[in-house]
Amino acid sequence: MKNIFTLLIIFFSLAAAAQVDIKKTTKDNDLKLSALPYYNYGKGVGLTSPDSIFQFNIRFRMQNRATYIQNEGEDGAIDAQIRRLRLRFDGYVGNPHFIYAIQLSFAPGDVGEVKDGENLNIIRDAVVFYRPNKHWNFGFGQTKLPGNRQRVNSSGGLQLTDRTINNAKFTIDRDFGFQTHYQNEHDNKLSYNVRSAISTGEGRNSTDKPDNGLAYTGKVELFPLGVFSKDGAFFEGDLKREPKPKFMLSGAYQFNNKARRTGGQLGDDLFQKRDMQSILLDGMFKYNGWAFMTAYMQRIAKDPITINPDDATDIKYIFTGSGFDYQLSYLLPSNYEIIGRFSTQKVNNDIKLLAPDAKQYSIGVTKYVWEHAFKAQMELTMDDLNYFDGSSKQNWYVRFQVEIGI
Repeated sequence: MKNIFTLLIIFFSLAAAAQVDIKKTTKDNDLKLSALPYYNYGKGVGLTSPDSIFQFNIRFRMQNRATYIQNEGEDGAIDAQIRRLRLRFDGYVGNPHFIYAIQLSFAPGDVGEVKDGENLNIIRDAVVFYRPNKHWNFGFGQTKLPGNRQRVNSSGGLQLTDRTINNAKFTIDRDFGFQTHYQNEHDNKLSYNVRSAISTGEGRNSTDKPDNGLAYTGKVELFPLGVFSKDGAFFEGDLKREPKPKFMLSGAYQFNNKARRTGGQLGDDLFQKRDMQSILLDGMFKYNGWAFMTAYMQRIAKDPITINPDDATDIKYIFTGSGFDYQLSYLLPSNYEIIGRFSTQKVNNDIKLLAPDAKQYSIGVTKYVWEHAFKAQMELTMDDLNYFDGSSKQNWYVRFQVEIGI
């Protein structure tokens, strides 16, 4: 942690050493990058040198939550925690075409448990981009892959307090590698984006022994009636009250060669490497305060179960299967929003003995103070689990969460 705070001090020292030009920072210190769709309400805190060869922008956000959990057959439990605490830095050095972005996480749920021989997961994003014009972005470093819509969107732009059960099982998340993005966006006519990535396939902050397996990701987004207001594809809910109907359709595919982990970029280490494929489809509609989202996710892997060669009872498996998500909401004039979500998840036959089919039901109410940047959320969620032997289990929780950031 000492090294992290030293890094922050260096950043602030460099920014303070520059002679600040307030006019330039208020005009355009908010960098839109197709691979970094953080939700932005304002422009953060930015500094630009007088000669315009250096720009530094800083943001923070935190999520504080309290949850009452009732799992079937167990005593009720209360959980209260800082779910997310993050710092983000971005800007350019030398030329606005060369952009950097850094995001650090500090909450226990983000960093994860400290284990011997494993890396500390403070670094979420560390990437440099070359942006020659408004259409093209070329990136190198660690950041989110062009995957499913809900994962690509910042957790700060969610309507409910967590992503779906399908996102938890099938998402492809962050990785280190090269990315190329082409954007062709218009307000009121057909628009499309094409995104691709070649990455390690091992997930963030991996320093495992190198191999020759890589992950290949491609994605296409279509906006038949033009793009959403204020980059509305990057946050849930119709906070901008679209005056005309707008919708988006997207599809992503990834082949992860010689994956080491149960979820590709996420999960526990497998005992043997496996190839896996991910299919991720999304739809989004917004109009006059109404918003609807749907998603289909699937993971495919041959022989997904791996066995410890020293203990035949110890297994690790790839979660293969598929699922659908459906989410509907309406934003009242008072900036209270009512949200309902339903998810189904079906596991493949080859892991049927190891994992249940699931359904998830969620209802929520969100009060937006300053859009997604400052909001209070209340959510009730129930999970309905159905096991191979015919048994079932119902778990539920009620949660209150406050998010604030710049």
